[in-house]
Amino acid sequence: MANAQNVLGTRLQLCCGNTGYTREGFCYVPAGDKGNHSICAVVTDEFLSFSKKMGNDLSTPRPEYGFDGLQAGDKWCLCAMRWEQARKAGVAPKVVLAATNKACLAEVQLADLQAHAVD
Repeated sequence: MANAQNVLGTRLQLCCGNTGYTREGFCYVPAGDKGNHSICAVVTDEFLSFSKKMGNDLSTPRPEYGFDGLQAGDKWCLCAMRWEQARKAGVAPKVVLAATNKACLAEVQLADLQAHAVD
């Protein structure tokens, strides 16, 4: 993938299984990904509640899409704009920098990601 570099300037690492826009486990951002699903986040209950209030329920299972629903502690490729909204609301989840695509830097500041880093 052409944009397989993380925010640290090295090769993009796996976020987790069956996640991301491409469902390959990497936070790739192909041309069709208008949401910029580039941030590898470790979701929290607070974030999941916030996301649901914003209209994106990530915790309810959707078996018709092969989606089990997320729980606190799960990793997921988040839209950069949603992560930034959550940060401004004080509920941004931690991020895995090595698995966060550099494409997110069009929406968020590296310093903010670093302040929320788990790695």
